[in-house]
Amino acid sequence: MDTLIDLYSAQPFWLWLAIGALLLAVEAAASTEWLLWPAVSAGIVAVVTALGLSLGLAGEVGLFAALTLASTLLSRRLVQRVNPDDQPDINDRDRRLIGQKATVVEPFVDGRGRVFVSGAEWSAELDGDAPLASAPVIVTGVGTGRLTVKAA
Repeated sequence: MDTLIDLYSAQPFWLWLAIGALLLAVEAAASTEWLLWPAVSAGIVAVVTALGLSLGLAGEVGLFAALTLASTLLSRRLVQRVNPDDQPDINDRDRRLIGQKATVVEPFVDGRGRVFVSGAEWSAELDGDAPLASAPVIVTGVGTGRLTVKAA
């Protein structure tokens, strides 16, 4: 502990930079998006100490905490504005299929068949009248490994 206190006394910039780099490394490994803003905040505190502003340990920790809190809250607002919850996530392939045209590959028997959509063949349930083979259908829903379709 004395070594850490001596390091802080001599070079607070390097200590804050190391904290930021450590947080960034953990964020890169875990990709949670929760440690990105504390890493950036530690980097800002490192720059503040490099500029010679003497806040003391308590002031620097307070600045770090305030920056982390503010940046995390602002980033959540920004993410919600850019990627609202009512639109499917770009990585959620299944939900993005809703509304797309598909082609019947295997005729529907007892309401079940197979369709081709977005470069893949899917098991499907029919919603409405049975279309013929090779007929276009529209994806209306997504279940566990199965699409719900209706005639186009």
